[in-house]
Amino acid sequence: MTSFQPLAEQLRPQTLKQFIGQEHLTGKNAILRKAIESGNIPSMILWGPPGVGKTTLAYIISQQLQSPFYTMSAISSGVKDVRNVILQAKARNNAILFIDEIHRFSKSQQDSLLGAVEKGILTLIGATTENPSFEVISPLLSRCQVYILKPLEKDHLLQLLSVAKQHLEQQKNIKINIKEDEALLRISGGDARKLFNALELITNCEDNKSEIIIDNEKTLNVIQENLAIYDKSGEMHYDIISAFIKSMRGSDPNAAVYWLARMVEAGEDPKFIARRMVILASEDIGNANPNALLLANACFDAINKIGWPEGRIILSQTAIYLASSPKSNSVYMAISDAQNIVSKTGDLPVPLHIRNAPTKLMKDIGYGKNYKYAHQYDNNFVDLEFLPENIKGNKFYEPGNNPRENDIRARLKALWKKKYDY
Repeated sequence: MTSFQPLAEQLRPQTLKQFIGQEHLTGKNAILRKAIESGNIPSMILWGPPGVGKTTLAYIISQQLQSPFYTMSAISSGVKDVRNVILQAKARNNAILFIDEIHRFSKSQQDSLLGAVEKGILTLIGATTENPSFEVISPLLSRCQVYILKPLEKDHLLQLLSVAKQHLEQQKNIKINIKEDEALLRISGGDARKLFNALELITNCEDNKSEIIIDNEKTLNVIQENLAIYDKSGEMHYDIISAFIKSMRGSDPNAAVYWLARMVEAGEDPKFIARRMVILASEDIGNANPNALLLANACFDAINKIGWPEGRIILSQTAIYLASSPKSNSVYMAISDAQNIVSKTGDLPVPLHIRNAPTKLMKDIGYGKNYKYAHQYDNNFVDLEFLPENIKGNKFYEPGNNPRENDIRARLKALWKKKYDY
């Protein structure tokens, strides 16, 4: 392994045994591991944040299967490149095509893959940081398994840090003493590549020493002084979208439009920005101002119709509106709490009185019995139990403290005064 390669490349795992993280996919008896070990892998989309092992998994699969391995980046490749790979794959068995950032492939580029994937000429492995439901065309998505990769956890990062430390000590013939690792872990953000970049940068800055002592202060100082070098592979993209989202969540339209301008100047995909605002409109504003979701969705539609550069004005209007809007995360918390209950209680039976009863037999055994049609009662409301017996009385939605949701609270309190504490 040559030392001029980036540390992340030098340390790229060669086997599943060396792979750290994603145990839900690669651990013992996990679905992807079993597929790899059987030698019968489907075409797949690996969806997850940067630096969690998408490219590495694709490489390990090709090594395990001893298959011809073609790789291309959606940023620099076109339909012609895809067709050339397909022609080569036809002459070879079990070829694998890995496409990094497949979400950046246009519809026509993705269309060019369909026939080869369907006929088994090649196995496609696509990597994406974006939701494939939005970015991968339905015919191609239906021919692929989607595997979700998670951000690396602290234990994973500490294992990676130990591996990297030992490697650098042997390579540079130095002693590395990591007295404090909190800053390194925080800077990584669950991204192995960022962690390796940071450690490599710190050791390179003190390359003439026989022992390098690393603490939080040194880590932060070195990274700040060498930010452009540290971010040479574009990780700042994720930091800036994070700053943009947090500025809108924090009700600062000035900061929001600044970070928007940074993304516009960097050539960020307008759909990527708009999609994040649609999510924020529901997650962080919700019923405090339901118009926020309407405007954000209209923004997403409009930039597809208007194009660039005028689309930046629509993005600006929406970002400023969302940042200036009252905030509430109550709908986000409601679905999170409900999912938590479902994970604990499983598939509880639907109460008989609210089950569908399309046949006489179903009616005879009690389906729909004692159901009361709300519109036949005053205020279109009837006090009826809609939750399964085991969890009745659970309150998932807690309205936020803002004018609109205070109105909602008052209405729910009047309706459900005997059941829920609003």
